[in-house]
Parts: sequence; structure tokens; C-alpha cells
Amino acid sequence: MKQYTYKLDNLNCANCAAKIENKISQSDGFKSVSFNFATKKLSLCSEVNNPILKIQAICDSIEDGVTVKEMSENEDDITPEHKINTDGVMLAVSAVLAVAAFVMSLVFHETKSNVNILIAILSVAATVLSGYKIFRKGIKNAIRLKIDETVLLCIAVIAAFCLGEFVEAAMVTLLFSLGELIEDLAVGVSRSEIKKLAQIRPDTAVIIDNGVQKVVPAQSVKLGSTILVKPYERLPLDGIVVNGKSTLDNSALTGESMPVDIEQGSEVMSGAINGSGLIEIKTTKEYGNSTASRILQLVEEAAAQKGRREKLITRFASIYTPIILVIAVVIAVLPPVLGLGEFTQWLYRALVCLVASCPCAIVISVPLAYYSGIGAASKMGILIKGGRYLEALARADTFIFDKTGTLTNGTLQLEKIWTYDGFTEDEVLALAAACEKHSIHPVAYAIKNKANGLDLPQLSDYKETAGYGTSADYNGKVVECGGVKILDKYKITNRENASVFVVLDGKLIGELKVSDTVRDEAAGVISQLKKLSVKNTVMLTGDSKLNAEEVSKKLGVDKCYSNLLPSDKLATAQQIKSSSKSVCMVGDGINDAPVLSASDCGIAMGLGSEAAIEASDVVLSSGNLARLPDAVKLSRRVIRTVKTNIIFALAVKAAVIILAVLGIASMWLSVVADTGVSVICVLYAARLLKVKLK
Repeated sequence: MKQYTYKLDNLNCANCAAKIENKISQSDGFKSVSFNFATKKLSLCSEVNNPILKIQAICDSIEDGVTVKEMSENEDDITPEHKINTDGVMLAVSAVLAVAAFVMSLVFHETKSNVNILIAILSVAATVLSGYKIFRKGIKNAIRLKIDETVLLCIAVIAAFCLGEFVEAAMVTLLFSLGELIEDLAVGVSRSEIKKLAQIRPDTAVIIDNGVQKVVPAQSVKLGSTILVKPYERLPLDGIVVNGKSTLDNSALTGESMPVDIEQGSEVMSGAINGSGLIEIKTTKEYGNSTASRILQLVEEAAAQKGRREKLITRFASIYTPIILVIAVVIAVLPPVLGLGEFTQWLYRALVCLVASCPCAIVISVPLAYYSGIGAASKMGILIKGGRYLEALARADTFIFDKTGTLTNGTLQLEKIWTYDGFTEDEVLALAAACEKHSIHPVAYAIKNKANGLDLPQLSDYKETAGYGTSADYNGKVVECGGVKILDKYKITNRENASVFVVLDGKLIGELKVSDTVRDEAAGVISQLKKLSVKNTVMLTGDSKLNAEEVSKKLGVDKCYSNLLPSDKLATAQQIKSSSKSVCMVGDGINDAPVLSASDCGIAMGLGSEAAIEASDVVLSSGNLARLPDAVKLSRRVIRTVKTNIIFALAVKAAVIILAVLGIASMWLSVVADTGVSVICVLYAARLLKVKLK
């Protein structure tokens, strides 16, 4: 099977889009079918030769005018709609005619003269001008025995004309067309906002070839090339600065507003905005693997990972429409049979029910809410890979954290020194640093960094034993620096909460406390999560129990598991998951990948570790924990928006249907319940793109 990506032009009906996606996925030879209504992008895997022909046939059977075309990598996913130019003029003329007919019907309502003929002419003209496309589509669908809102509107308008309700027929058609246009414009605004996400990746680059500057497509720049980035331009590719100094605005990538200073040797990411300096960059990644491309790919692929509610709505729409049709038939037939009124009266009420009950408001607003939320998150530096992970974040009651590199900075520091036998702190530190001079152990680096600037004694006969420590000769005496096994060798008692010991000629002269430093934002993040009603915060680490408990106490973590191998972490996480509603795991390294995959929502820190990013469901691109509470808040807001839209749409439709059965609701109100509710739900969902969290 091969992966294909197509664009479905002129597809503006969300309900039809869901039907197309469903029919393709049920067809032989197609798998992993996903259509993103916001970007009109269809992704699928197929073993069919030239599948575009079969897809076009499926689209034609469901919606007229849809064009399937191949989408190139650099093509804009969203194109502006120009319908308002033609349709707007037609609607304006129709509105003038319909209002004129309406006013004349009010003024001359008792007149039986030729004025009625004029009113009828104006109404017919207004109906045709505003609804000719709807009628054309409705007639075609009726011939195919495909009942949708256009067929129902055609029947309702024809019935109104037959009953002599000319003005109502014209106004209903006008309102329906106006609602359709406003809905298209609302979706267009949302698509324009989503389109801005793609602007973080420049299409061209200025390459320096033998001292000559050339503007070339960014996609054609080879690895190791030197590119020039002028002031206030976006970086097209990842690389290392080889010439120049400047500042970078990484807000589009990480959500962090503070500019970052860069100079020769600094690593830079594509999508960042250069400051006032002219810089030359040696590329380290090709266009398709650059940071900006990876971010865009993650956001685009998020549409394929649909949430539980998105899938539920698709199934709901397929069941809902037949049920409504049965209800409408019962309303039209049963009361007249029982002698409760005339057939034409109940037929009209049934038509009102059908027009009002169209599920478009729900079918379009629910996926749009998810995609808008994912788009808003990406602007904050939170990359959520799909709706189902957004749902997992929203309902999470347990957060599991790796320690090193996640809750801590991952760099060891010497915090405290205890001295004995008359030695000073500087003397003990100098001896320890000299003894660790040739060691590459992280603890040795922490000691040597702390001793920077001190005069180190000259030692000889250096030795290093794994799991034990280092030793050397100092003026004929043996100086040793290492872990607790040194104390065991000489049967010395550990006097303080230390992790490194310095022994001279068999006597303890100093104890050193070396530990990882806690992230500045970590304690605040744990506190915020608890305020968001997260019940359990857990830390998993391979570090010693003593160090792990000290970090967990500093941060206020509820539970701490230490001395864990990667396999132990996975087993512990699965045990925690069995007693939790939803578990999120936050980690940064390759050893975290198994746990990230096993959790309901795996969250990777930064864009560094490929394994962690691939295994995760959410990426905090800044490498900073501060955005984690924002991710929870945003996901919960998206779910609230989805629920609100569903409840609002169904409540309005149910109310109109009840009023229609009682003979109170007119066709006007049914149109408002259809297109009006759709517009409100679309705008309410689209507001997530500009959400600001406090």
C-alpha cells in the first residue's frame, strides 16, 4: 500500500465530507482514510492503481462539484474562497425583491387585485436568484434518491408555492442561502487562521555558493550548505551559526516570547525569526526533517488521530438522519389518519422538522473544535498529535514524571562539602578534583567544575575502578574519591547525607554532596496541576532512594519510585495506569520511550530525542515544563466547547421539532435552527484558535 494525499476542492458541506470519508474507508483497497475538513486534505493508504479516479467517483456520488486533485508538499492547504463576489450580489438583489414582496403583502394583504400577481412575481424572482444552486443540487439528489436538506428545502418551497405562501417561500430560500454563505465565510475565517500555522516554514533560502548569493527553493538546499539569513527573516532550515551574531524569536516554535542570543557555534532551528543581525548558517538537516517541517507534520497528522467524540459524531450522523426521516413520515401520515387535521397541514409540519434537524452544525463544529484546539496549542509550543490524546489530557487524573532531565536539569552540581581532620573545604575539593582529573563520569565533571580556579595538587599513579571511584598517589599517600564502597573498604561510617567521599591514607577527610538541580518551574507546575484537580503526581527514576526522595519533597510530588531500570519504570507505570482514569507520562530521554508509549498520553520534553518524540503523543517543544498546565487547560476547554456545541445544537433542533409538531414553528424558524445554529457552532469552535490562557 502507498500513502496518498489529495485536496477536495469545493467541498463545503461537513455532513457530505463525513459521508465521503466513510464511503472511501469502506471501499476495498483503502485504509487509514482521514479527511480534514478544516484544510480540505484527504490522507489515505491504497493498493488501487491511480486511486484518484475511484475517489472522484465516490465524491461525485455524494456531492456535486467536488474536485479531487493531488496535493504537492509545498502547496497551500487552504485557498481563499471567492464565493461572496457572485453569491453576495445575487443574494443582495434577492433580498431587495423578497423584502419588497413582504412589505407589499403586509400593506395590501386584503387586496385581491393584480398586486397579488406582482407579489408572486417578486417572490418567484427572489426565490430563483437566491436558491437556484440549491434547487439544482436538490433536484439531482432527489433523482438519486439521496435525501438531504437541499431536497427538503425544494419540497418545502414547492409546497409553499402550491399553498399560495409565495412570500414565505421566498424568505425561507433567502434565509437558507444567507445562512449557507455566512457558514462558508465562518469556516473560511477558521481556515485562514489555521493557514497561518504553515507560515513558520519559508519556501526559499539564500544559499552562498563560492561567495555568490542565490535564492533557491528551501527544499533543494543540501545538507552542509551555507545559507544567509537577513535581519527579521525566518530561518528556512536547521543548522549551526558559522558567522555573525544576532537574537532569535522562537515563539512560533516553543511559545516562549523571550529572544535568544546566538553567535558562532550556536544551534538554530528553522521557523525562528532572526533579529537585527546578519547571520550565516551551515545546515544540519534537510528541509523535510527541519524543526518547522516536523512541527507542521505533527499538526497535520493530528487530524488523522480522531478523538472518541469525533468518531461518535460520525456514527451519530449516519444513524440520526434515518431516524429523523422516520419521525417526519410519522408526523406527516399518522395525525391525518387519526383525523387530527388535514394532510397538507401535517406535511408542512413534517417538512419543518426535516429542515430543522440537519446534523451539519454538529458534524462540522466538533472536528473544527479539535483542530482549532490543536492549532492553538501548537502556537504555544505544545504539539498534540490528535484528538484522542487531547481527550486523554483533558480527563487525566495522574501525571507520571521522569526525574533526570524532566523535573531536574539533568546536570549534576556539587552542593555541599563536609570536612574532617583539620582540612578546609578548598583543600578537600582540590584533592577530590585532582583525583578525578582524568575521569569522564558526570560526578567527576561536577567536582571539577566546582574546583575551577583552585590550585590543584600534583598527583601520580591515577586509577579508576567502575562502581568504586578513583585513586592516586599524593606525596606518598593514597588519596581516594568515590562512592560508599570506599567507606565499606575502610569500615568508615557515613556521617552526613553525602554521595561522594574523599579518603586520604585510609582516613575520611571529606564528604561531598553531589546532586541534580531541580528545574526552576518544576515545583510551580506540580502545584498548578494539583489546582487543576490532578489527584496523583508520581516520579519514576533510576536514581538512589535518598536523592529521589529529596527531589520529590522539594517539588511536592505525591509518590516516588527509585532505583528503577527502564523495564521497572514500564511495569510501575502500567500498575499505576490500572487504578487511574487517565495517565500522562512526561519524559525526555530514550529510556522513557517505552513508558511514553504505554501511557494514555505520553508527553516528550523538547525536540531533542527522536525516540521520545516518536513514542510520545504530545511534545513540549520548548523543553520546559511550564506549558504542561496550559496543555491541560486548553484540552479541557476544547472538550467543553465540543460538549457545549453538541448540547446547544441538539437542544435547539429538539425545541424547533416540538414547536413544529404543535404547529407553532414555521419554515423560517427551521432554517434558523439549521444554518443559524451551524454558524454559531462554527464561530464558537473557531474562537479556540485565539484562546488566551491565564
